[in-house]
Amino acid sequence: MAKYLFRRVLASVPVLFVVAFIVFALLRLSPGDPAMILAGDGATPAQLDAMRHSMGLDRGIIEQFVIWLSKVLRGDFGVSLITGLPMRDLVLDRLGPSFALCLSTITLAVVVAIPVGVVAAWRQGRALDRIIMSGSVMAFSVPVFIIGYVLILLLSRGLGWFPVQGYRPLSEGIGAFALHLTLPTLTMSAPFIAVISRIVRSSVIEVMGEDYIRTARSKGLSERGVLFKHALGNAAVPIATVVGLSIALLLGGAVVTESVFNIPGLGRLVLEAVLSRDFTAIQTLILLSSVTYVVINLAIDVLYSILDPRIRY
Repeated sequence: MAKYLFRRVLASVPVLFVVAFIVFALLRLSPGDPAMILAGDGATPAQLDAMRHSMGLDRGIIEQFVIWLSKVLRGDFGVSLITGLPMRDLVLDRLGPSFALCLSTITLAVVVAIPVGVVAAWRQGRALDRIIMSGSVMAFSVPVFIIGYVLILLLSRGLGWFPVQGYRPLSEGIGAFALHLTLPTLTMSAPFIAVISRIVRSSVIEVMGEDYIRTARSKGLSERGVLFKHALGNAAVPIATVVGLSIALLLGGAVVTESVFNIPGLGRLVLEAVLSRDFTAIQTLILLSSVTYVVINLAIDVLYSILDPRIRY
C-alpha cells in the first residue's frame, strides 16, 4: 500500500508542475496588460514601462515563471491588482463559505443519491425506476440558476421558510448558518444527485448478475442485505469515481450558485476577478482549482486501492 501510494504521489508532481506552467502562460499570453489596469487609463508610456518593470513583465516568460513559482511554493500568490490585498488573505477570507457550501452539497448528494440509485436498480424496469430516472434527467437538464430561482420563489418568497440571500458563519449560531445554507445546498445538489444516482443504478445492475450475488441469495440473505452489502460494495469503484469528480465540479458550480444567493465565497471571487480583469486573482484561483482537481484525482486513486486491493497490483 505504501509503495503504491508513493508511486501515485510521485506521478502527481510533474502533473502539478505542468498545470502551474499552463496557468501561468495562458494569462501571460492572453490579451490585456496588467500594468495598464494597475496604472490607470491616464498613465503615460514612461509610467507604464516603469510599472511593467516593477511587476517583472519586461523579463522573459521562463524567468517570470521561475520567480512566480518560487513565490507560490512559499505561499506568496501575489497581490490583487484591484484591491491591493494579498491573494492569500483574500482566498482564506472567502474559503469558509465555499467550503461549507461544497461540504453540505456533496454530503446531501451522496446521502440521497446512493439509496435512490440502489432502489432504482432493485426495481429495474418498473414504475418506480422510471420515475426516479425521469426525475434525474430533469434535475440534470435544468440549469442550476433556474433551480435556485424556483426554490427562492417557492420556499423563500412563497412560504417564507428561508432567507433569500446571504451567508452566516457558524460562529453566529447553527440555526442562522443552516437557514442561509439550505437553499444554496438544495440548488447545487440537484444535478449531482441526478448523476450519482444514475451511476449507482447502472453499477449495481451490472453486478447483480454475478455469481456471488446468487450465492448470497441462496444463503437466505434478505434483499436489502444483498443490495447494500454485496452489490453496492462491489460497485463502489465507479461510484467513488463519480463522487470524486462531483467534488471537483462543485468548484465550477459554486460560481453560479454563490452569485444567485449572494454568498461571499470563492465562486463570487472568481466572478469579481473576471469582471474587473484582476489577472493576479484569476491566476491564483485557476491554479488553486487545478491543484484541487489533481489532489482529488490522487485521493480517488488511493481510495480505489482500498475498495479493491487488486488495483495495487
